[in-house]
Amino acid sequence: MAFTLPPLPFDKSALEPNISAKTFEFHHGKHHNAYVTKLNELIAGTEFEKLSLEEIIKKSSKDSKQAIFNNAAQHWNHSFFWECLKPNGGGKPSGDIAKKIESDLGGYEKFAKDFKEAAITQFGSGWAWLVTDASGKLSITKTANADLPLAHDLKALLTVDVWEHAYYLDYQNRRPDFVQTFLDKLVNWDFVAENYAGKTFKVAA
Repeated sequence: MAFTLPPLPFDKSALEPNISAKTFEFHHGKHHNAYVTKLNELIAGTEFEKLSLEEIIKKSSKDSKQAIFNNAAQHWNHSFFWECLKPNGGGKPSGDIAKKIESDLGGYEKFAKDFKEAAITQFGSGWAWLVTDASGKLSITKTANADLPLAHDLKALLTVDVWEHAYYLDYQNRRPDFVQTFLDKLVNWDFVAENYAGKTFKVAA
């Protein structure tokens, strides 16, 4: 099974001025594409070749196939992150996900504060996540490098990429400003709500 780079779910200039088209040219067109290309090279002719991306991630994380895991996980992470963004997004959610954030995380303001803290305190490269466990309880977590909730039996609902290539062209070293803009203007709460309601995000080959 060969994987392909999925298209962005919006035009690459649609999130300007918050994220520039130039950033997407590099982040999606070069960085994400490189993970897909390398993954295909690594799994060709191996036991991983016929597995889904999610199966590759779970198996390689347990088999210590670090290069395969890193590229597979980064393909998944980026594919998921694009869906977490939308023009004129961000701000407070509504409906069931808002109620769940209130009951599990102390309300939107506390969620936003804690999520931003997770993102800006992730040392080096990585991700901040809103996740749910098997019981349905929400929590905020962060992972380093390519690591992701899927490898820890958690379901991702939302993520922000805090690798420098995600924001450096637009924000330089101001990671807190990037994360705040993400929360205020970019979060696709419809996608989060769908995941919370039971949708399972999968990356197609």
